Amino acid sequence: MITDVSVKNNVALSIAHIHVFNKPTVKTLHHTINITSSEAKFFAIRCGINHNVLLHETSKIIVVTDSIHVAKKIFDPSLHMLQKQAAFILSELREFFNHHNMNTIEFWECPSKSNWHLHKAVSLDTKLFNLTSLLLNKCSWDFSKKLESNNIINTWKMTFQASDLKGRNFLELVDSDNNTLEPTYCKGSSWLQVFGHSNSLCTRATRAIINHALIGEYHLKFFLNEDFSCLCGLYLIETRRYILHKCRRFNEYCNPRRDSIAHFIQFLERNPRAFSFISSRYFNSCFLFHFFFPLLVFLFFSFFFLYSSC
Repeated sequence: MITDVSVKNNVALSIAHIHVFNKPTVKTLHHTINITSSEAKFFAIRCGINHNVLLHETSKIIVVTDSIHVAKKIFDPSLHMLQKQAAFILSELREFFNHHNMNTIEFWECPSKSNWHLHKAVSLDTKLFNLTSLLLNKCSWDFSKKLESNNIINTWKMTFQASDLKGRNFLELVDSDNNTLEPTYCKGSSWLQVFGHSNSLCTRATRAIINHALIGEYHLKFFLNEDFSCLCGLYLIETRRYILHKCRRFNEYCNPRRDSIAHFIQFLERNPRAFSFISSRYFNSCFLFHFFFPLLVFLFFSFFFLYSSC
């Protein structure tokens, strides 16, 4: 049994191709409005299992899907929105197993990128089907939550781009498709999914992106009487752009495309001293400033409130 799902214009299409002894026997196709892709995928698996259970000569069911995480919900005892459909599937499987003690079921994951010919045939059927909803329809609970979440994210993106909350020195990076990275909650966000696996890399990347690193450009804001030239001796002010593109101290990665997050991270990995405290001559002064100044402020207000209470 091979399943696939397509969602276009809020119309979800579930398809299941059922094969018996490597020969296609049944093709099921269902469509509905305003549900999530996970709900549609779960329903496709349910329909396929139902047809297989009705074939009494079946002793082994193999479910091939590109969403194994959805299939796992069938056997998930915790509370989730697919429990009702899971209960129907488990009821059918109980009958299937009771029919003969040698009956089994297996779930195989087949990613779309594997280009398996049988899975491609199912995927082609989903793409050929085109239906546009003309009437008002009810929404599933998960779909309503998805709409609300999308609205919040769109507002978040607009606020992020239109305001100064991200800072005037925020480094704009693009993905592999040359699209500007935007805030998202999926897969650890647009930035953390790339460098969140390493604390040191994440720290240096964050300093570089917000331009809050121990370099001459940042140090100039606090200590006006010091030397801000680059340590290579070829530039008057050690700026972030100069470090990323021209400084000869960091030439372990020569690709000039530093606006791409992939190349940006490769630059940081090849140059572990870039945007680090160790490589900065401003470490001692900045450490004293950022440590003792908040401490003095804290002590001042502590004594002030203590004196006021007396």
